[in-house]
Amino acid sequence: MSNNQSSIISPLRGIWRGTILTIILTSISYTQLSAQGFRREQMPEGSYSPVTNINRGGYPRVLNDGSVMFRVNAPQAQQVQIDLGGTKYNMQKQEGGTWTVTTRPQVPGFHYYSIIIDGVSVADPASQTFFGCSRWSSAIEIKEKGMDDFEVQDVPHGEVRTIYYYSKVEESWRPLMVYTPAGYNESRQLYPVVYIQHGGGEDHRGWMEQGRTAQIMDNLIAAGKAVPMIVVSSNSNVQSRNGGMGGGYSWQGMQTFRSEMIDNIIPFVEKTYRVRKDRKSRAMCGLSMGGGQSFYIGLRDPDVFANVGVFSTGMFGGISGASNFDLETEVPGILSDTKTFNKQFDVFFLSCGEQDPRIQYTRTIVQKMRDGGVDVRFNSYPGDHEWQVWRKSLHEFAQYLFK
Repeated sequence: MSNNQSSIISPLRGIWRGTILTIILTSISYTQLSAQGFRREQMPEGSYSPVTNINRGGYPRVLNDGSVMFRVNAPQAQQVQIDLGGTKYNMQKQEGGTWTVTTRPQVPGFHYYSIIIDGVSVADPASQTFFGCSRWSSAIEIKEKGMDDFEVQDVPHGEVRTIYYYSKVEESWRPLMVYTPAGYNESRQLYPVVYIQHGGGEDHRGWMEQGRTAQIMDNLIAAGKAVPMIVVSSNSNVQSRNGGMGGGYSWQGMQTFRSEMIDNIIPFVEKTYRVRKDRKSRAMCGLSMGGGQSFYIGLRDPDVFANVGVFSTGMFGGISGASNFDLETEVPGILSDTKTFNKQFDVFFLSCGEQDPRIQYTRTIVQKMRDGGVDVRFNSYPGDHEWQVWRKSLHEFAQYLFK
C-alpha cells in the first residue's frame, strides 16, 4: 500500500472500526451458530431451506405460505433489518442477541436481499451471493410447482465455460460465459447460437447463475423440445475508449454495444466454437436493458440475426424517461413495409411479467404491431420485474428457435 493510500484510509479507520467489527462478529457468530446450533434446532413445520443457503440446515427458512423466516445472530447490534426486494423488515431481538423476523408471503422465484446492521447494508454470510443491483447481494429462491425444467435433472448435461476475448472497443480483455450442449465435445456438428443479454445492474454472470440457463437448456434439449444450441452471455456494460458508453433506449445509444457484439463478440465465437455462421442460425435476446439492446440491434440488423427475443423492456413505457415510443421511427419498415420485415425474421418474441409496470405498455405495442400485420409472438407470466419471469421467457423462446 502506498503512503497516499494510507493517508486516505487512516481517517476512516476510527469511524468504521465499530461498524466493521460488528459485521465481522456477526458473520463469525452467525456461521458458528449455523454449524453448531441450527442443525439441532426444531425448524418450523413444513419449512424448507432454499438452495441459495450455504448451510442447508439453517436459516433463512421458507414457510408453507411462501413467507420467509430470517434469523441473524448480532448481539452487539442496535437495529437489524432485512431488505428483501426493496421492502425492509424490522427484526426483533431475542434473548442471547439473536434477531428474527418473518416476511409476508413471496411470489415464487429468485429474490435479492441484504441484512442492514445499524444502517450498514451487507450480504448475508449464510447465503450465496450474486452480482445484481450493481453490487454483490444475497438471494433466496422460492420454489414454484411445475418448474422442474429450471432444476438439475437426470439428463445429459452441457457445460458452462468462462472464456476471454479481446475487445477492440474497450481495448481490453473481457469475459464471456458460454453454454455448450451435451455432446458438444464429442461431436463434429455445427451449432446455432443464442446471444443473450443481461439487465441493468448485472453482468455476464446473470443468465448463467440467476437465470439457470444451463438447467433450462439441458432439460429442453433432452426432452426434444429445443434443438441443441450454444448460448453466449456477454457483459454489455461496455465503455468505448473514445468515451461512448453502451446503453440508453435509442438507436444512437446502442452503437457502442452494437459494435462490441457485431465486430468483436460474434467473430470471436465463430472462430472459437463450432457454429453455423448464417443469420438464420443466430438469435439475440435479453431482459430489461438487454431486451432493449436485442430490440434495436436484432431488429435493425436482419443481415446478422433472424431471431429476436425481447423480455421485459421498459423502452415502450413504464419506466422513467420512456414516452412517445414510435415503432416506425425506431425500426424503419416495421409498419411501412411489414411484408419485408416479416420475411426477415423467423422468430420475433416479446414477454413481460404480469405485475411489471411495463406490462400494459408492452401489450399496447404488441397490439399495434399485430394491427399492422407484424408477425410477433407474445406471452406474459405471473411476476414483476424478476428472474422467474425471465427464466420462463427463455424457456419459451428457446423452443421456437432454429426449427
